[in-house]
Amino acid sequence: MSEDQLPDTPPDRLASDPRSPYHDAAALERGVGIIFKGVEKTNVDEYCVSEGWVRLVMGKSVGRNGLPLTMKVQGTVVPYFRDRPHPLKG
Repeated sequence: MSEDQLPDTPPDRLASDPRSPYHDAAALERGVGIIFKGVEKTNVDEYCVSEGWVRLVMGKSVGRNGLPLTMKVQGTVVPYFRDRPHPLKG
């Protein structure tokens, strides 16, 4: 797919865990930024725009299975591709 044919909007739901059905390696490789409640977040593990939540990684702690501990938080989610103009900066 050429640069002109790339979609301008990220998927409605995206997860960084490769075992998730919502994992999209192509979108993650392209770089997806998340603005949650008007603030740029860098610790997002998964998000869903239509349901209005993000799953944030909580520090370096891991659970029994060796996966990072996460917390699901409700609010306005605005995803964007990092190779496109930033939605807050115009």
